[in-house]
Amino acid sequence: MDVRGHGAIVTGGGSGLGAETARALAGAGAKVCVLDVNADAVAAVAKETGGLGLVCDVASAEAAEAAVAQAREAHGPCRVLVNCAGIAPAKRIVGRNGPMALADFEQVIRINLIGSFNLLRLAAADMVGAEALDDGERGVVVSTSSVAAVEGQIGQAAYAASKAGITGMMLPAAREFAKVGVRVMTVAPGLIGTPLLLNMPQEVQDNLAGQVPFPHRFGTPGEFAGLIMHIVENRMLNGEVIRLDGAMRMQ
Repeated sequence: MDVRGHGAIVTGGGSGLGAETARALAGAGAKVCVLDVNADAVAAVAKETGGLGLVCDVASAEAAEAAVAQAREAHGPCRVLVNCAGIAPAKRIVGRNGPMALADFEQVIRINLIGSFNLLRLAAADMVGAEALDDGERGVVVSTSSVAAVEGQIGQAAYAASKAGITGMMLPAAREFAKVGVRVMTVAPGLIGTPLLLNMPQEVQDNLAGQVPFPHRFGTPGEFAGLIMHIVENRMLNGEVIRLDGAMRMQ
């Protein structure tokens, strides 16, 4: 898809992968709406990209419906959705103080998985009702999973479950929307140099980066955004998970 002049929504667009993806889409001519819970961050990215910035809890039906409606009014129907919103708290199932609080597990599932589905259902409704573009295409949805979906570490039970859910819902969605020209893809990043990793002690960073076969470093948000743009532009990419991990396999 040529995104020039078309509406795009990026969740988690206030920082990290989402912010860089919003910049890439805007640079290619898309009309970008960024959603995030951080008001200052989302406003800053929206100003930078010349788009719309909205504070939104992606797991709230009402908030997401209102946000998508505002984006539609400003930019027309959503043609590209990129789900980047997510959290990654680490907690053992049974720790020193006993079993993990169920509310902690629910929060991760709510934001990462339910939030991704929430925007998928709303953006897809926009796409299904929009006029077909070249080659019959109407839209593209890309959600962010993780290598933890299949190689989760100790302390990642909730995170891994949420990301496995994102991977699992992709193919049914791709099959459902194929007949109307909407593609659904998933990217599973490995170690990407976002604040979550870059705020760790340098020794820890070096140890983690050394586990990546090649290149021996963290991935960058720019490389993630570049992959998103290729997915959007390449019509043959549909119903697939693409790992972005430098051949790393978590132990």
